[in-house]
Amino acid sequence: MERPPLIGEILTKNGWVDQAELSNALTLQARHQARLGDILRSNNLVSRSNFLAALAQQFGTRVVDLTTEPPEADVTSQLSAQFCLKHKIIPFKSTGNWMIFATANPDGFAAIIDELAQKFGRVSFVIAGLEQIEAQISQLRNGDLSERANSLCPPRYSCRTWAKPMGLPVLAFALMVLSVIITLYPQALIWLVTGWIILNLILTTTLRFIALSVQIGEKIRKLVGHAAPEPETCLPNSKQKLPIVSVLVPLHREEHILPMLLKRLGQSDYPKDLLDVCLVLEENDQITRKAASQLTLPGWIRIIQVPTSSLQTKPRAMNYALDFCKGSIVGIYDAEDAPDTDQISRIVNYFNQCGPEVACVQGYLDFYNPKRNWISRCFTIEYASWFRVVMHGFQKLGLPIPLGGTTVFFRREALEILGAWDAHNVTEDADLGFRLVRFGYRCAVLATTTHEEANCRPLPWIRQRSRWLKGYAMTWITHMRNPVALWRDLGPTNFIAFQVILLGTLTNFLLAPLIWSLWLIGFGLTPIYAAALPWQVWWLLGSAFVITEVILFITGVFAVSGRGHRHLIPWVPTMIFYWPLATFAAYKAMIELIIKPFYWDKTQHGHLTDTSVSPTDN
Repeated sequence: MERPPLIGEILTKNGWVDQAELSNALTLQARHQARLGDILRSNNLVSRSNFLAALAQQFGTRVVDLTTEPPEADVTSQLSAQFCLKHKIIPFKSTGNWMIFATANPDGFAAIIDELAQKFGRVSFVIAGLEQIEAQISQLRNGDLSERANSLCPPRYSCRTWAKPMGLPVLAFALMVLSVIITLYPQALIWLVTGWIILNLILTTTLRFIALSVQIGEKIRKLVGHAAPEPETCLPNSKQKLPIVSVLVPLHREEHILPMLLKRLGQSDYPKDLLDVCLVLEENDQITRKAASQLTLPGWIRIIQVPTSSLQTKPRAMNYALDFCKGSIVGIYDAEDAPDTDQISRIVNYFNQCGPEVACVQGYLDFYNPKRNWISRCFTIEYASWFRVVMHGFQKLGLPIPLGGTTVFFRREALEILGAWDAHNVTEDADLGFRLVRFGYRCAVLATTTHEEANCRPLPWIRQRSRWLKGYAMTWITHMRNPVALWRDLGPTNFIAFQVILLGTLTNFLLAPLIWSLWLIGFGLTPIYAAALPWQVWWLLGSAFVITEVILFITGVFAVSGRGHRHLIPWVPTMIFYWPLATFAAYKAMIELIIKPFYWDKTQHGHLTDTSVSPTDN
């Protein structure tokens, strides 16, 4: 039997690609997990229409334009939307027991033809562009995909099964109960609250101190040349092909930042035929959609439109886009992000050197406007302390890591096993960090940096922080619905770390006014509740507070002692005036948790005219 012609032979025979270009593309295909057509198209070596025509000629079929010859509506529902997206097919036409499919991947169709034949009888296919297939699936199966995005996370791990808006009457009732307790049992309440503050300060400070000690020890070992090499420094496996990486960029009312975003993404050194950047736009965001439609997007960037729903959150949008992703690695960037040019390459290399238990890699977050004002300076110190010291220390200690919402990359297979993101949780990244550990996975922190815009105005800062703290509360409540199962999944050490990171952080801010009362005592003023506690308790509370501030100060100085941040060292002592902002945010978060738990208080970015990135040390 005569073998069918190869796609390269057809392309060169028709003059659509010259032999040198084809040879270069075939060389890349030997090293990349990409189809020849994607390599040729990403390098602008062949037009979409010519490549589809070559596929049709190779397989003896025809090309259809689904915009002018759409699939029959009554046949498209006979396969799940997820199956169609995974295999790049859509039911096209049906005649008796003969089903015709439109496909963008004929080779992949051959792998599932027996499965389809069992369901439909006789099957065949025509060729269509992937963009048209996905557009038809999105249009015809809109409701199914939307509902799946809302409920992709299993009910056991989702806050949607308990967090319902309860309204002002419930809030008023809670305040009334608290007033009654304060009136009837003031002594017991003061002892209970003070005891928890002391314990919480001790635990959170101890955890931070251990993480700091680990990082200081690591830096000393590097200075003396005894540090163990990171996995990424190993030589890459030459037999392992580079994978396709999908990058989700959720956008909402951020049309003005789109040109800069495309410029920054285009600076990545990862092969463009292996990049699948998805701009995730909300259907009701007409302004951003219009701005995106006016841009000339390269072949490796595409738009995914998320249908309107009563629930509109970033995790829901990412859940919806996940089925459309091409890559085996899925990452997230925010609209204002400016990642290191070699970031994706390093993350892929890291994944290649680690076992499948490392399901996630988190990069550093930094800011390109630290000198804008005092809040931006403090925000930069906070992020440097968290990402470069605490989070990195947690990784080395084997503790769970509450992820950041950007510059985080997942093995897609693991992400799908987890149930992706909880669409209802407004701090979906922190929740997913703990869910990874519950499923037996690990997260690594890699010293690669993404710069973004610091939220440096007081009211927007409080609104953003209130969303984060509300999400912390939602995550804690969700996972603590079954404490025994959580203990079993995490183990004793990680269970305690879970309590300290989430509950400890939240209650530290909520109970901060009581800690501030120490300042009154220092100025010779005695709070009315001071007599309820012996002086030894006040001394212990004061000591715990002072030690906490000292550790925070040392952590801040260590975190910004590198080349790109040293100018912030004089500002570290002022952090004591920065943290009270989070107390206002915490009370706002608690009110919203009751009356509108799923409300996403969107942070607006792109207020800067100068977004140049200053060099930092990783």
